Amino acid sequence: MTEPVPALRLKAVEKAFATAAGPVPVLRGVDLELAQGDTLALTGESGSGKSTLLHIAGGLEAADAGEVYVAGRDLVPLSDSARAAVRCRDVAVVFQQFNLIPSLTVADNIAFQARLAGRADADTIAHLVDRLGLSDQVRKYPEALSGGQQQRVAIARALAARPRVLLADEPTGNLDEATAAQVLDQLLALVADTGAALLLVTHSPAIAARMDRRLHLSRGQVA
Repeated sequence: MTEPVPALRLKAVEKAFATAAGPVPVLRGVDLELAQGDTLALTGESGSGKSTLLHIAGGLEAADAGEVYVAGRDLVPLSDSARAAVRCRDVAVVFQQFNLIPSLTVADNIAFQARLAGRADADTIAHLVDRLGLSDQVRKYPEALSGGQQQRVAIARALAARPRVLLADEPTGNLDEATAAQVLDQLLALVADTGAALLLVTHSPAIAARMDRRLHLSRGQVA
């Protein structure tokens, strides 16, 4: 039987940033693999390379060396535009800052990425809106929503495109404790429903403990 293709696989990934004093290594040979439906917490002190690794996994930045496979496609040799095409089709990102489009209603924000990916499906969007308790908010604009509601919209937008890989960078970092717990519960339930692989950056041991696995970075390496 053929082995299933991992949703996300990084092998010996390296990244350095140029400075006036010379290149500064940020990632030093990181390996990571996620199957469909897996959840993984990425932890580490500030400056350990967590966000850089997340950006490389999503094709937002290019690795200097190593392999970065998303749904079986190696991103490393691709051009910026080719990486963007893979990202649009197979990857979605939930940021700490929500990053909603202020000029669009909640309904249009949720549908935005799905339309770009050619996967806008009314039933899928209606299901997400219902599960995230947004039915009364769809005609509003982001400025009229609470922080928790805005993050729910961001989660719905990410999952509406039915990505293979969902990346989340401190997705509850701007929320109070009670709201953060509710949003995390909803995120994990929807990830389980959709079968997406989830890579989540967090400083919280409690949030990390909710994931299937944990990976700790220290000075750009798996500790």
